[in-house]
Amino acid sequence: MDAFFASVEERDNPRLAGRPLVVGSDPEEGRGRGVVSTANYKAREYGIRSALPISTAWRLSEAAHAKGLPLATFLEVDMHRYAEVSRRIMAIVRAHAEHVEEASVDEAYFDLSFAGSYEHAAEIAHAIKDEIRTREALTASVGIGPNKLIAKIASDKNKPDGFLVVQEDEAEDFIAPMPVRKIPGVGPKTEEELKRLGVRTVADAKRFSEPELYTMFGKWGNELYGKLRGRSDAEIVEEWEAKSIGEQETFAHDTRDANIIQERLIALAQGVHRHFTESGFASFGSVTITVRFADFTTKTRGATLSAPARDAATLQFEAMRLFAPFFDKRENPQRKDIRLIGVRVEKLA
Repeated sequence: MDAFFASVEERDNPRLAGRPLVVGSDPEEGRGRGVVSTANYKAREYGIRSALPISTAWRLSEAAHAKGLPLATFLEVDMHRYAEVSRRIMAIVRAHAEHVEEASVDEAYFDLSFAGSYEHAAEIAHAIKDEIRTREALTASVGIGPNKLIAKIASDKNKPDGFLVVQEDEAEDFIAPMPVRKIPGVGPKTEEELKRLGVRTVADAKRFSEPELYTMFGKWGNELYGKLRGRSDAEIVEEWEAKSIGEQETFAHDTRDANIIQERLIALAQGVHRHFTESGFASFGSVTITVRFADFTTKTRGATLSAPARDAATLQFEAMRLFAPFFDKRENPQRKDIRLIGVRVEKLA
């Protein structure tokens, strides 16, 4: 889906149409502490993108306004609404393809090998795009390729409302001129390491042999060697099982106020338990908390339960027990203020 959260907001709020829109959290005139979840394409022209600090997004909006451009509108995330729209969109996809992998709330892979040809596959994908547009008034971008790697890159190529088919004999040449960061799995650290070796593009990286890449990156180097040549054997994963369910909250102001922290910790535990229940799991076997101090030092502490549990009271008790040492010198000897807390359940059954 194209700028999914922002597109849903624009669709449901006609007054927002054509305006730069940022979905994330309240920027508080540059003092906000959240991040951008989604920015529409107008806002991206300002340099605003996903995962950018919301305070930076606000400053970019102000800078654009100083040049005579409209201010960006900032909205908070409404995940329940986006999830409802996502369910309807995934149902449309499943009506056209049997094997579907829901990669996230706004992205899916689906196997069209049954079509027998790229031409027929393109017809099916166009039908999916048209149905999403007709029924949901939203646009989607589709990439078709010989594997998930190429299909993913192709889907990003002509956004928004894009469509691109890359056949097997075109795949290697298709990705060769792209920045190496375009390869899924190549993160900032790998990118920086390759830059130090003079590598900017996929074509640059292909000068390394498979043993050389293994020496640099271990098993990931073997996988990267194939991806640089447009090859991937990753399968469609139809059943996705959560390994954990968690929530976290960044405080508006760093604090050591026990009342505030306990109140928010309980609220987080309640939210996690609600999502746990809605997900259909029978029990959780461990509880983990996250604490980030004002200096961005982050600690996690967890506990495995003596027996699997499913009740909210056990979750809240364990979360509070794990957090208690952070109120004193056991886990916070320097008495640092706290910036963020999180609660997570794991070992789900």
